[in-house]
Amino acid sequence: MNDTENTKGQPDVLPAALFGLCPNCGQKTLFANLTKFSDKCRACGLDYSQYNVGDGPAAFLTLIVGAIVLGLALAIEANFHPPFWVHILLWVPLTVAAVIGSLRVSKALLLILEHRNQAREGSIDDSDGP
Repeated sequence: MNDTENTKGQPDVLPAALFGLCPNCGQKTLFANLTKFSDKCRACGLDYSQYNVGDGPAAFLTLIVGAIVLGLALAIEANFHPPFWVHILLWVPLTVAAVIGSLRVSKALLLILEHRNQAREGSIDDSDGP
């Protein structure tokens, strides 16, 4: 079976992450606000609180977006020498939008993959004993 086939009517991973679709039914119910997940899907009732995405993507994405914006700001400064206020008007909104947008997509992607792979928190099995 091909990995991209949907046998349960589930949306494909990338479109679901981009548009905040429920990994179970495909309705646009994943987020309650910009980056906070809803408690559950309003259409099918899937409980999103059972998934643990954590804050891992936030640190990495902030560093990645910061490096890209810094590179672009330095290139603009070196080539065009705009006034300081132009940098503020250009880079502050772009940075905020890039961080929030990438955080939203990455958190959705992690939740969807956790749902698809039925990933659960690990546990230590002490049945072998000492």
